[in-house]
Amino acid sequence: MVQEHTARFVADREIPATPPPASESGAIGWLRFNLFSGPFNTIVTLLFSAFVFYVVWSILPWFLDSVWTAGSLPECRQMGDGACLAVIRERWEQFMFGFYPAEERWRPVLAFVLLFVAIWPALFSSAPRKLLILSALYPLIAYWLIWGGTIWGPIGVLLGVALAVAIVRFLPSVLANAMDEGLAFLLSLIAAGLIMALWWLFAVVPFDEALSSIVNIGLEPVESAKLGGFLLSLIIGVSGIAGSLPIGICLALGRQSNLLIIKSVCVGFIEFIRGVPLITLLFVASTVLNYFLPPGTEFDLILRVIIMVTLFAAAYMAEVIRGGLAALPRGQYEAADSLGLDYWQATRFIIMPQALKISIPGIVNTFIGLFKDTTLVIVIGLLDPVGILGPIRADQNWNGIVWELYGFIALFFFIFCFSMSRYSQYLERKLQTGHN
Repeated sequence: MVQEHTARFVADREIPATPPPASESGAIGWLRFNLFSGPFNTIVTLLFSAFVFYVVWSILPWFLDSVWTAGSLPECRQMGDGACLAVIRERWEQFMFGFYPAEERWRPVLAFVLLFVAIWPALFSSAPRKLLILSALYPLIAYWLIWGGTIWGPIGVLLGVALAVAIVRFLPSVLANAMDEGLAFLLSLIAAGLIMALWWLFAVVPFDEALSSIVNIGLEPVESAKLGGFLLSLIIGVSGIAGSLPIGICLALGRQSNLLIIKSVCVGFIEFIRGVPLITLLFVASTVLNYFLPPGTEFDLILRVIIMVTLFAAAYMAEVIRGGLAALPRGQYEAADSLGLDYWQATRFIIMPQALKISIPGIVNTFIGLFKDTTLVIVIGLLDPVGILGPIRADQNWNGIVWELYGFIALFFFIFCFSMSRYSQYLERKLQTGHN
């Protein structure tokens, strides 16, 4: 019998990992697992690919043969059968600025550039923290740049904010000896809000007029009627987005408050606003609100629309954030109590950051809906991008053009909404702390 010998192998170094098969990684692996993972998915992928190819093949020549230089729609049609994009080229400034004075258009451009600088530290942690000062001052700077006027008006508004901050900082310590600390802070917030509102209503204008008579420093005023196009959509959309989030947070916290009055007010506001269409609120802002103002009061229409849009979005934002608060485990509240944190500290450092993280998809969805709803202002006579189409199509040179104009507006809104969606996905990945 022949004895069989076996050799034993002992590795004397680390053996590198074998790369996965080509069919399991890279583009081929992604296609296999996402598009061709089974017979049904393969058939659906092929059908939809054929449909997309057919649509692209039908529309692509329309874009490739487009006409960019022409003086009228008939001239475009004589030069080719493609898209008549010459109307976009000719009315570009009207689309962007509405009827804003040509010699002053550097001001909204500068305000738009400063917007990206202002939101940089709010969106990305890599930005210098000192830029948060610009973020806080940006609303006043943007208002002054776009509407013009003297510089003393924005400074007067800023003084009202400073007065409210001083009240919130020092009044609770005065009231703490006579009542509970939380109640003292709440009364301080109410007092600060009332005093700031009274200052804005009755002191800012005399302050502006008094200092303007001494030193008149400012920009050429521009009427709100001259604002239009994408500029108007950005003003309403950005203002509504920036204002609805903090107001929505306050409403969501107020709805969960143990204080009956605060809870009732927040619940009543949220349910009333959510039960009324935005178009109705816009009509209230444009017409009905004037009946409740003192005779001779001038309240800018765009500012009224911004307020109504912000309050409308804040009501929906409150429910989104309330969902995030409800999804938070009870143990997080108990952990905050075990650390000896009071209500405001627990809300700021533990509860609200986690609730906002949970609510990111709903928050961004509300922002996207708000930005698209800015086109509804056409019903009250404001010339947003859709409203600008009226004067353009009324021109006999471009009478009859449709697809190019609406397609251009749709592309504008798609770029901004898609950017917000992608940022929300980036933020979710960045804040992801769980494990798959």
